[in-house]
Amino acid sequence: MKADALRGHLDALILAVLERGPLHGYAIIEALAARSGGALDLPTGTVYPALRRLEAAGHLDSSWSDASGRRRRTYTLSRSGRKALAAERAAWVDFTRVVGDVLGPAT
Repeated sequence: MKADALRGHLDALILAVLERGPLHGYAIIEALAARSGGALDLPTGTVYPALRRLEAAGHLDSSWSDASGRRRRTYTLSRSGRKALAAERAAWVDFTRVVGDVLGPAT
């Protein structure tokens, strides 16, 4: 699946992945791929700007850590991020219902 197809949904997908616990950037990319059965194989140039945007909006907290001699930024869902994720889920349910009504078989 191309990154363009995710326009408007990437932030919600990242928030959902981080709901399970803190992850560093590359682990977020791997989690998106794993949870989508490989359909979401996103480049770092798509995910990292979204992480910075979500952090700037207050939806993510981050901290630096050292792992195997390398510094990694680890992201955690904030309270604001949990609220944003709940709102995104509700909007997604509404969106899929409406699109399903339109694209479903004619009755």
